[in-house]
Amino acid sequence: MNKKVKLASSVLSTAMALSLVVGCASNNEKAEAPKEPAKEGNKQETKAEEPQKYELGKEQLDISLFGAYDWYTMKPKWGSDEVTKFVQDTKKVTITEIPNGGNAVQKLNTMIASGELPDVIWGERGPDVERLREAGMLVPLDDYIEKYPNLKKWLDPLALNMLRSPDGKIYQFPNWYTNRPNGNAGWVVNKKIYAELGSPKLETTDDLYSYLKLVKEKFPDVVPFESDLAKEGQGIDQIFSAFKEDNLSFTRYFAVPEGDKMTSIYKDQGFRESVVYAAKLFREKLMTQDAMTQTRDQVQEKLNNGKVAVYASTNPTTFAMEANSALAKVDPDAGYFMVMPIHKEGLDVNKIFPGTYNKLGWNAAVITTSAKDPEAVFAFLDYWTGNEGMTLQMWGLEGGYWDGFESDGVTPKFTEKYKTDKNGLAEYQTKMDPLMWVGNTVYVDDIKGKFESTLSESERNWSTYWQYQITWKTQGDATEFINLFPQPESEEGIAFQRAKDIWLKVRAQTLYAKTDEEALAMLDKAHEDTMSAGFQGVLDFYATKWHENQAMIKGQ
Repeated sequence: MNKKVKLASSVLSTAMALSLVVGCASNNEKAEAPKEPAKEGNKQETKAEEPQKYELGKEQLDISLFGAYDWYTMKPKWGSDEVTKFVQDTKKVTITEIPNGGNAVQKLNTMIASGELPDVIWGERGPDVERLREAGMLVPLDDYIEKYPNLKKWLDPLALNMLRSPDGKIYQFPNWYTNRPNGNAGWVVNKKIYAELGSPKLETTDDLYSYLKLVKEKFPDVVPFESDLAKEGQGIDQIFSAFKEDNLSFTRYFAVPEGDKMTSIYKDQGFRESVVYAAKLFREKLMTQDAMTQTRDQVQEKLNNGKVAVYASTNPTTFAMEANSALAKVDPDAGYFMVMPIHKEGLDVNKIFPGTYNKLGWNAAVITTSAKDPEAVFAFLDYWTGNEGMTLQMWGLEGGYWDGFESDGVTPKFTEKYKTDKNGLAEYQTKMDPLMWVGNTVYVDDIKGKFESTLSESERNWSTYWQYQITWKTQGDATEFINLFPQPESEEGIAFQRAKDIWLKVRAQTLYAKTDEEALAMLDKAHEDTMSAGFQGVLDFYATKWHENQAMIKGQ
């Protein structure tokens, strides 16, 4: 869950880097001033004072935030709903979005050039963060991590170390970090259409093809296969997963592991088969015809109206949950369900991963040196990732779906409304998703899993039910493949950008291929062009970083 857009490799210039200095407010523990010597027989010990923490709610805290994705919009607007209004009133925190105008790269470059950065940038981990760091634009978070309780409590220590930059410091606050399998990628099926077509076997790619043909014939006004935003790999990455066992690197690096090396994705047999298959679906109008151009809202509208027979993406549980709720309100028999990963005949379904997870989660928030009080900003993020903040984000205000905490002070006491208002809860969580910048996977999964396990199937939250039934146990652990990207200005970084340009072009072109042979010829040409652009150096760089990650995971 990928809906990920890389920031421009040209984000910073040397002049900018020289003109900015990291403005981190260091807050070390202070020792209490020595007292007068105690008289003999009345000795006193000097105790160190607790470090002074920023207290949310003591004063107004205004935070500006920029979502570095073209698709991102802060909806709901902070303070416009009861939960964020509650935080605004009780914690005196107001978050203001800096709109990206649908072009996050250009907007960020403009802000950097003007010297007016937001307090928080929320986007991808990787080389672009390092460029900002090297230019002195980011605040190190190490002191704050030690000082405030939640991130240190919930994030795996080894994962925390994997966040460290080359200078040994941590600048990134991760989102949806974890220490166990999780993830939402997979395949969703329309219940009513499936039932009306006789509930046929839907396990292999051959089954899927036959089913989609049947849908097209019997339901001409329905999209047989909905890919979501294919320009970002949605849907077509899940098709790739169906043709390759133990597929963990996916398409983000344009490379796949082979033994202890990384090799070009264009020569990978599973990938080539998946490209031919996707092009066939598109060519025969079994797949949405605006896969490369549609918006997220357009996809959601189709799902909500029941005009999709099969849907696959990296985050279908969130979007299908909303659609399932919308359809079930009108017709209790309508909605969606999930199936085990679609796979090529002969492959082991237990080795098919439609999505991956890593212990660092999805993306990260960084605090810039433009923040007037970076510690205050961190204090809010730490609160937002803790049990109180996550409870508000996932289950709303006290008195609705929950009422007070258990004796541990961490576990909310869920009410009858949690069980009876499944659709309302699904709608609420979908609405709050754009505000979950520092999600705490372990806390949320533990809490909802413990409670949901006591409920009947009909009482369970749609998303949680299918996470437990399918998605969590069908995601691959790709922690060893994180942070492989080279620095943009390096020789490997320049070659990577050339390879990326080729990749983006051929990904769209192959979908429109008129024949299987044409699609394969496009892949061969892309391979030649990519290798001519110096991609072997990038592959070697990947392999080195990959093996460093493996050593770090082992604690070496």
